[in-house]
Amino acid sequence: MQKKDIKWSELGFSYIKTDKRYISYWKDGKWDDGQLVEDNKITISEGSTCLHYGQECFEGLKAYSTKDGGIQLFRPDENAKRMQTSCERVMMPKVPVDKFVDACMQVVKANEAWVPPYGSGATLYLRPYVIGIGDNVGVKPAQEYIFSIFCTPVGPYFKGGMNPVNFTTTDEDRAAPHGTGKIKVGGNYAASLHSHHEAIEKGFADCIYLDPATHTKIDEVGAANFFGITKDDKFITPKSSSILPSITRISLMQVAKDYLGMEAIETEVYIDKLDIFKEAGACGTAAVITPIGGIQYNGKLHVFHSEKEVGPVTKKLYDTLYGIQMGDVKAPEGWIYKVL
Repeated sequence: MQKKDIKWSELGFSYIKTDKRYISYWKDGKWDDGQLVEDNKITISEGSTCLHYGQECFEGLKAYSTKDGGIQLFRPDENAKRMQTSCERVMMPKVPVDKFVDACMQVVKANEAWVPPYGSGATLYLRPYVIGIGDNVGVKPAQEYIFSIFCTPVGPYFKGGMNPVNFTTTDEDRAAPHGTGKIKVGGNYAASLHSHHEAIEKGFADCIYLDPATHTKIDEVGAANFFGITKDDKFITPKSSSILPSITRISLMQVAKDYLGMEAIETEVYIDKLDIFKEAGACGTAAVITPIGGIQYNGKLHVFHSEKEVGPVTKKLYDTLYGIQMGDVKAPEGWIYKVL
């Protein structure tokens, strides 16, 4: 298929309208079969619970072009399971895993011309979401819902891609202990907008959120998860009740263990003990891995490997995981779903 005439290597992380998106409605206790549509606008009631009470959730995953001309998805079943957890927490009907994966497949196939070519550095980003709709006014679950997926071609989430960037801690919280931090709902991201803006204004890529209970431990790095490489080559990532369970993070833990022979540990990461790490990074679907040059805390910038160069272990982790996603490195069983 003829690809769209786009300067793929110059893409940032922003919305571009593509040809088709998937939409399915839940009513009278069940989901309909769903369909692909061209219209990128939805019409909902002014009383929709997603507008007033935050009854919504979303996911993010990518489709990748492979060297042999194929297209594949990376662990979409894990996104489906995480969305089910989010739906359950905010009292919405779950989307079955097979329905979710099939909808992803349909969207990618229908937008094949928008999938960036292999080697371009760009990918096709999919955004599934579930929202509560219908005529409502009281604080209670909606009677009707929409499950939809759209897609858009994207480049690196942070400018510079795999170049190190600096972060600063914030005194604000994006989630509460034992609250909704572990699910992917819009309220968590709305709570992060002000802190993100302040970090950008100060010249940083984003902010570091500390644990909301004590403000002594690292929770998340903006909209991504933190990881650090210790001086004795252990892969460390924070353990917390208010962290989103990142699919990229759990994948990196397995890559670190099975491909690089490292010990991978989830544990508390204290902000005043950053000197145990020789390298650090932020990981997530959007960024994959963004090396952290330094973290500013209490007015002092702690630099890890370098503010200009990617650390060798971080580079190996990125090359291996990205290689798996692109089809260049053999993936663990069940990680890759072939679309075309």
